[in-house]
Amino acid sequence: MKNSNPIEVPTIFQPRKCRSHVFSPSEEQSISEQLTNSQKIDITDDIHHSGTIDCNDSSNTYRTDQSNNHRESTGSNAISVGVVSCGINLTQQQQVCQLRLHNSNSYTNQGSLSTFYESCCATSAKKIYFGICVTICVTASWVGATHCIKFLYFQKDHAVANLTISLNLSHPDNRNKQRIISYNAPFFTTWFCTNWTILYFPVYFTIQSIKSKCITPSNVINESLRGFRDKGLTGGRFLTRCSLFCGLWVSTNYMYIHSLRILLATDVMTLFATNVACVYLLSWVILHEQFVGVRIVAVILCDTGIALLAYMDGITGSPTLGGVVLAASAAAGSAVYKVLFRKVVGDTTFGQISLFFTVIGICNAIFLWPVCLVLYFSGVEYIIWEQFPWIVLMTASILHLAANMLGNFSVAVTYNLFITLGLITAVPVSAALDVILYGANFVGMKLAGMILIATGFFLVMFPNNWPDYFTRLLRWSRRHRHGISGNASRDIIDYRTGYIKSHLRSPSGRVR
Repeated sequence: MKNSNPIEVPTIFQPRKCRSHVFSPSEEQSISEQLTNSQKIDITDDIHHSGTIDCNDSSNTYRTDQSNNHRESTGSNAISVGVVSCGINLTQQQQVCQLRLHNSNSYTNQGSLSTFYESCCATSAKKIYFGICVTICVTASWVGATHCIKFLYFQKDHAVANLTISLNLSHPDNRNKQRIISYNAPFFTTWFCTNWTILYFPVYFTIQSIKSKCITPSNVINESLRGFRDKGLTGGRFLTRCSLFCGLWVSTNYMYIHSLRILLATDVMTLFATNVACVYLLSWVILHEQFVGVRIVAVILCDTGIALLAYMDGITGSPTLGGVVLAASAAAGSAVYKVLFRKVVGDTTFGQISLFFTVIGICNAIFLWPVCLVLYFSGVEYIIWEQFPWIVLMTASILHLAANMLGNFSVAVTYNLFITLGLITAVPVSAALDVILYGANFVGMKLAGMILIATGFFLVMFPNNWPDYFTRLLRWSRRHRHGISGNASRDIIDYRTGYIKSHLRSPSGRVR
C-alpha cells in the first residue's frame, strides 16, 4: 500500500494534523473483532488509509483528502480499520495537544516567574529591602539607647537613716524612707558614650580586612588622609576642625541627655526629630539648596509643635519649658553639625568618616575628662558608686554607637530616606514603652504637638519636584474618572479650523 501526499485543509481554529497508522492484516482482524456495534459507523465515502485526517478536539469527525490517488476500500474490515485509526489518532492528538498546552503554560509560568524574580532582585528593589531593615535597626537602637539613658535617672525608694538628698520628711511615713537618685551625671554619660566613637575606624578596618586580606592599617590611614590633603587640610587644620566638631558633638548630646532628666523619652525624641527642618533651613541659607515652599510650611508646623509641647504643663512651677528648650536646642545643634560638616569637610569616603569620628572620640577622651572631675567634686553631678548602673550605661553606649554607625554607613546599601525615617518611626515605639513603663498619657496639647511635628517631618521629606508627581496623579485620576486610556490623546485637534478645545476660541477659530 502506497501513501500519497496529503493536502492540508485550512480551518478556523487550526487543528493539528495527525497521520493515520497503517495496520497489518493481523492487526486489522484483531481490532475489528474488538469493535462493538456502537463503534461502527456507516461510511459511504471512500477512505484512504494513508491520507491525512484532521481530528478536531471539539468534534470527533475526520476528513479525508480527496485526491487523484485515493483507493476504494472494500469490506467491513477496511471501514472498521478506518474508524479505529481515526479514533486512535484522535486520542493521540488530544494527548499531544494537552501535553503541548501544559508545556506552553509551564513556559509561560517560568517566564513570568523569571520576570518577577528579576524585578524583585533589581538594584533599586534591593536598596528598598535594605532600607526597610535599616529603618527597623535605627528605630530599635535609637529607642533602646534613649530609654536606657532615661532609666539611669529612675528614682527608687531606699530606707536609710541619713541622706543628704531627700524629699518631704515631715510626713511620719517618710521619716525613715527617702527617695534618692543613685545616678545624676548627664555630662559623664555624654563623655562615656562619646568615647565609644573611637571604635569607628577599627570597625571600618575590620570590614576592609575581610574584603581584602592584603591591607594594613597604615594603608587605610594614608588613603583616608590623602583625601583630606587633597582638600587642603594640613595636620594642624585637621586636628583643629576635629576639636571643633568634638565640642559641637558633645554639647549636642549633653543637651539631649540632660533633657531626659525632665521629660519623657518620647517627648525628647519627638523634639529631636525637628532637626530635619533645621537642616533644611541651614542648607537653604548656607549651602544654597533649592527653595521648596512645602518645606517652609513643614518648618512652621514643627515650630508650632515645639510651642505646644513647651506649654503643655503650663509655665509657672513646671520644669517642662526648660526640658523642651534643651531638647529643641539639641535638635538645632545636630542640624548645625550636619550642615557644617558638609560645608567644611564636604563629600567624604567611609574611610575618611571613620577616621574623623575616631579622632573626635580621642579628643573627647583626652581633653574633656577634667570637666567630669570638676562637675563631680563640685556636687553638680553625683554618682553613688555602690549602685552604679554599669550594665545600663554600657548598653546605652553600644546602642548609641550602633545608631550613629547605621546613620553614617547605611548609605552604601540604601537610600538616605530610610535612615532619616528611623527618627520618626522611633516615636510611636517609644510612646508604647512610656505607657507601659511609666504610665504616660498622650492627650491634649502634647498629642497635638507630636502630630504637628510628625506632619512637618514628612513634609520636609517631600522631594524637590513633588508638584510634578502631584500633577501626574491628578491627570491619571482625571483620565481614570472619564474612562480615557493612557495612550489616548488628551485633546482632539481639528486641523481644518485649528480647534483645540480652547475656552478662548470658538470652533471656527475666532476669539470669543
